[in-house]
Amino acid sequence: MAEFDLITLPNGIRLIHKQVASTKIAHVGIMLDVGSRDESPDQLGIAHFWEHMAFKGTKKRKSFHILNRLDSLGGELNAYTTKEKICFYASVLDLHLEKALELLTDITFNSTFPEKQIEKERNVILEEMSMYKDNPEDAIMDDFDEVVFAKHPLGHNILGTQETVGGFSQSDFKRFLEENLDSERMVVSTVGNFSLKKIERLVRKHLNDSPTFSSSKQRKLFGPYRPSSLSEVKPITQAQCAIGRPAYKIADERRIPFFMLANILGGPGMNSRLNMSLREKYGYVYSIDANYNPYVDTGLFSVFFGTDPRHISRSFQLIKKEFAMLRERKLGEVQFHKAREQLMGQLAMSEENNGSMMLMMAKSLLDMGSVPSLENVFQDIRKITREHIIELANEMLVDDDMSTLVFVPENGKVNH
Repeated sequence: MAEFDLITLPNGIRLIHKQVASTKIAHVGIMLDVGSRDESPDQLGIAHFWEHMAFKGTKKRKSFHILNRLDSLGGELNAYTTKEKICFYASVLDLHLEKALELLTDITFNSTFPEKQIEKERNVILEEMSMYKDNPEDAIMDDFDEVVFAKHPLGHNILGTQETVGGFSQSDFKRFLEENLDSERMVVSTVGNFSLKKIERLVRKHLNDSPTFSSSKQRKLFGPYRPSSLSEVKPITQAQCAIGRPAYKIADERRIPFFMLANILGGPGMNSRLNMSLREKYGYVYSIDANYNPYVDTGLFSVFFGTDPRHISRSFQLIKKEFAMLRERKLGEVQFHKAREQLMGQLAMSEENNGSMMLMMAKSLLDMGSVPSLENVFQDIRKITREHIIELANEMLVDDDMSTLVFVPENGKVNH
């Protein structure tokens, strides 16, 4: 049995399926290669708003019927929006797979955007904005995008602004879809104990007659980058801090080695270098994370942490010290081997989650045109050398290339 099966429908939409024998749960999603970076200045927030509105009415269902359709069966219906993707997905008992697929097809392609529902959901999103602003740990991640990517669409908040969200009408949603939907940039992804023959039959039944969408719209490439530092006073008690820079795009051959470098520096393991230094040795932070998020034309490397205002300057010094050590000292053989094994173990455990697997398959197919097997990923990791790590550190972990953002408590001050 192939690890993944791939079929292209007559309208250009692709189906990718993974059969898993030991489960009674079916996971299915429809992912679109459209996100907040595809919005024009007057459309900021409309991709995320559309994700909300997909649940508010179709040509044959009202909002209640959409929300009740799978919940009443013990299933889950959900969606999300990122800078480059919108995804509608569901998890149900396997005998309800067709109900889930039919519902996802309906909300993706047949939304009617009722004006009354737009007004209600507008208020919900404005409340979501307020909630996000009241949570500085979340807010700094979004605001740091704007520091790094400046006026580029990647720097815009996915939620949009109060002004843009306050002005959207039914015609704005329809225009956004007409400008951006492309059948060849849509993927149906399924994971469950089903044969390819059965999945193909169901997908063709519900999607073969879907309209063929086409878009010639091109994404604005990012560049040039100029490092920037910003401090903002906030009504908070703990300082929130970020440091980072643009990184490698998805198709770059250095993506996996750099992902390993970021994992060594501040991955989920408690033994990451930043955690061992800032938390275990000095007690300056409760948690600190290094992240690498690749996009189609660039990427973002970032480190986030919260600390007492008195420790802001020293914390940044310690982070830059770890950057310098990775630039100047090649990892020892034993340390390097453990780091490689740790990364492979983390990836293997993440693949145990079939729902996450379904989403990963769709994203990988849209971004790279294929889905590598776990063993292929392991082979790429095994090819990484200590020389790769120190080369990437000297290219990416340069102090003068870093941007910073600090949320300072009203009674604190920052000096870094």
